[in-house]
Amino acid sequence: MDIQFSPTRPDADTLAFVVPKGGFDALPLAAAPVLAAGAAASRFTGETGTSFESFIEEGGKTLRVLLLGVGSGSETDYEKAGAALTAKLNNSGATHVAVEFFGGASAEQAAHLALGVQLRGWRIDTYRTRQPEKAKPTLKTVTLVAAGAAAAWETLAAVAAGVAFTRELVSEPANILYPESFVERCQHLSDLGIKITVLDKAAMEELGMGSLLGVAQGSVREARLLAMEWDGTGGTSDKPVVFVGKGVTFDTGGISIKPAAGMEDMKWDMGGAGAVAGAMKALAGRKAKAHVVGICGLVENMPDGNAQRPGDIVTSLSGQTIEVLNTDAEGRLVLCDALTWAQRTYNPDVIIDLATLTGAIIVSLGTEYAGIFSNDDGLANDLIAAGQAAGDPLWRFPLSPAYDKLIDSPIADMKNIGPRYGGSITAAQFLKRFIDDGVKWAHLDIAGMVWADKPGATWDKGATGYGVRLIDRFVAEKFEG
Repeated sequence: MDIQFSPTRPDADTLAFVVPKGGFDALPLAAAPVLAAGAAASRFTGETGTSFESFIEEGGKTLRVLLLGVGSGSETDYEKAGAALTAKLNNSGATHVAVEFFGGASAEQAAHLALGVQLRGWRIDTYRTRQPEKAKPTLKTVTLVAAGAAAAWETLAAVAAGVAFTRELVSEPANILYPESFVERCQHLSDLGIKITVLDKAAMEELGMGSLLGVAQGSVREARLLAMEWDGTGGTSDKPVVFVGKGVTFDTGGISIKPAAGMEDMKWDMGGAGAVAGAMKALAGRKAKAHVVGICGLVENMPDGNAQRPGDIVTSLSGQTIEVLNTDAEGRLVLCDALTWAQRTYNPDVIIDLATLTGAIIVSLGTEYAGIFSNDDGLANDLIAAGQAAGDPLWRFPLSPAYDKLIDSPIADMKNIGPRYGGSITAAQFLKRFIDDGVKWAHLDIAGMVWADKPGATWDKGATGYGVRLIDRFVAEKFEG
């Protein structure tokens, strides 16, 4: 969708007026009294994300008019208003919408409305060969009548592009997106100034990544470790903040195979890696003044004759041994080697992993929050605040030696699962064993957030792009002076 800015209203087939709660009865239109009466009859009061649609005659033309509520007028309110515009008009027959801000709006507010428009308009039609005409998008251009908002939008446009990239990766089926092709999809990031490093199977074998490679050994798709480095500090920061994403491009569960019903959803078990890749695109796209590394551990978990068996013992890159009791608890086996490699290679003070790690987190939180576990209160609070501001909410869970002992193994250093209860916590305790002393670490279990079965405020059904805006906001607030 083409987002434009203009100081005056362009010739458009649809008008949209952004109004605060209760403030729509003095619109700058001859038909304002009729619109106000219609809005009142429809119980439209300007609440955030709500809309009222009507038609007027102006200049000899019939125009569609949309009133968009922004409630109290926060940035989030404006995003929801923009998203409501897209949801209402995207396949309505409207082609060009002019948006006016009744009562005025700051450049940042206008840009956030444009962000909502863009986020809600994303869809994947790659594999559709036939669609009913009424289902095809018609909305091509949205012009915001706002002075000085183009600069603010330039930054948010980069974030929108990062979210779109994550949604693309998460949406692709596993026969199209697998470790090697995931890496290929990320190659264009080098054009933005990102340094890309890739470890293949042979390189990981030489290093001793027995935990990650054990997950991949049942698939004909070879594993990859992808590192993306962006340094917007001009080389003045030698210690980057590091984000590590779980990239299981398809998860059958391996020999501990999942039930058939719903297994198709496991194409998005790489949602953590997708979020990291999208965040790197956003940060580089807006030229963030920070030193950031994104790492994706990429595998496919399949149950062939060479697959890892329950009861196998593997040796991780850290040298710690793991008794694999359940091959469907594979994400932590991928992450532990990626975390170790990240710390050895980049020596970070802060490292954060994102993973669709456990179904238990969905039992705990549903699809309203992702879980956060951390060894540092300050880091946890900073991430929670960034998530709240960005619309990617987090809820903190405990870590404790009482849980840690539940993953002790009688014949290895640890086992990869604990008992039935507290599954998200014991998974986090497992990862904590691979964090070096003095490193601030947080684990984000995002299993309930990367995919939606129904539309949300700024996304349609499907991939949400969760994590990109959280990472972007966190980096902006804590690592860009």
